[in-house]
Amino acid sequence: MMEQQLSVREIQKGDFSSIIQYWLASHPDFMKGMGVDLAKMPKEEEWIQMFSEQISQPYHEKKSYCIIWLLDNKAIGHSNVNKIVFGKEAYMHLHIWNTETRMKGVGTAFVKMTLPWFFEKLQLKKIYCEPYALNPAPDKMMEKIGFEFVKEYITTPGWINFEQPVKLWELTLEKLRQMNL
Repeated sequence: MMEQQLSVREIQKGDFSSIIQYWLASHPDFMKGMGVDLAKMPKEEEWIQMFSEQISQPYHEKKSYCIIWLLDNKAIGHSNVNKIVFGKEAYMHLHIWNTETRMKGVGTAFVKMTLPWFFEKLQLKKIYCEPYALNPAPDKMMEKIGFEFVKEYITTPGWINFEQPVKLWELTLEKLRQMNL
């Protein structure tokens, strides 16, 4: 069996359609399982506008920053941060686009490859991840990677989410350096 090649890179204009397809065509039950309020889902044109703005802004002005995950040079998912306070902190999100690639163990490797990009480009001191508490997969991954559990609470974690219980995880720059990624 050949080993799969994993790599990451910044979002490009050619990635927009794949990400939009993920958000607009995924099964409603899958979206709800991630805590997404389908009534808040933007239209395709709004996604294009947001992504276009993101790739044109300098790092210190970004509201969101996205890294594309590639398996054998084919884009299969992404991780992005938002709620960015440049030079301080941001909140990370993780998405593998198709069901065939999920739960195969590649997510952990992709996150480890992605974290240095977020910390370096946005000059972060901390990254948070705030997954839906009823979705256990991200919690297992955060712990495995080395994030520290902070607390569980109820909030509306993002602009396309419904109010929900979340588990807040934190990774500091110091801890990242100790991990030697």
